[in-house]
Amino acid sequence: MRGAVRGQPVEWRRELWGSPLRSLATVLLLVLFVWIGFHVVEWGIVHAVFRPDAEACRAVQHGACWGVVAEKWRPMLFGRFPYEEQWRPAVAVVVLSAVTMLSAWPRSWRWWLMPLWIVALLLFVLLMRGGVLGLSHVPTGRWGGLPLTIGLAVVGLALAFPLALLLALGRRSDWPVVRTLSASYIELVRGVPLISVLFMASFLLPLLWPAGWQPDVLVRVLTGLALFVAAYLAEIIRGGLQAVPRGQTEVAMALGFGRWPVQRDIVLPQALRLVVPALTNNVVGTLKDTSLVTVVGLFELTGALGLALGGDPTWRPFYLEGYLFVAAVYWVLCFGLSRYSVWLEKRLSAAP
Repeated sequence: MRGAVRGQPVEWRRELWGSPLRSLATVLLLVLFVWIGFHVVEWGIVHAVFRPDAEACRAVQHGACWGVVAEKWRPMLFGRFPYEEQWRPAVAVVVLSAVTMLSAWPRSWRWWLMPLWIVALLLFVLLMRGGVLGLSHVPTGRWGGLPLTIGLAVVGLALAFPLALLLALGRRSDWPVVRTLSASYIELVRGVPLISVLFMASFLLPLLWPAGWQPDVLVRVLTGLALFVAAYLAEIIRGGLQAVPRGQTEVAMALGFGRWPVQRDIVLPQALRLVVPALTNNVVGTLKDTSLVTVVGLFELTGALGLALGGDPTWRPFYLEGYLFVAAVYWVLCFGLSRYSVWLEKRLSAAP
């Protein structure tokens, strides 16, 4: 580019104002952003109604009705879970989120993390399902909202990752049968949409089980989600494995290391470090894909919004504000994951 020194980034001022055409485009974009921002602020703040007053919301012609969030935030976040028991899913979300955030800290990657996860998952199920310790039983059909979204994403990824690791290693195996089976599974699953996998797990698999025994729909959906995500994670991990120089494996084998110690201690740590951005991208995608479980009768965060507003004609006209609230929750979760990915990538790059 004219005026730029090779190997150095161009100044942002030159990018915006470096020529008459660029200056004109910059001015037009600034005017457009100011116009959009003015109308958004006017609609969302200046003329908005924040109190849960449906009459006041209907009286406003050009303003948002955030009162629908103030009125319906509990069914939006917790779905059909019994109203007086909604402290249980709230505590369950806090427990699972706390363990997840603790696991994201590299200094906590110790032997005690696995037992802690087992305890956290058991506590999550105990709080959501109940039936013991004086807690009323709540069937999985009444689970919903944010706890179901986070639970499906976290548990689904936890189940998918070991399978993905085995598939990635199997696809690079020297044994033709293992390599063929792994590649066939990955390509078959990656060739169908997630919604078809969920339909098969919910409606087709029960026909194959023995009579009188049918797994819970949540278990079937979670299994289908884990099997689906594992195929995509396997390809990501395989890309990281291929990026590790083969010479390192040959040197380690020549020094007397076994095949599995080489993979566990030398190849896999480097491979996983290389694919942190891709893994995070898949985690974000899985979190958002949990919204598809609505089609099989499980009402996660998006489905809970439909339940909260669909049966209430008083607040039904204000779907837009409800969807913006749900979108804000998803954005906070996904943006936090993306920022963590950047931080972890820098930390691992700086590590010796």
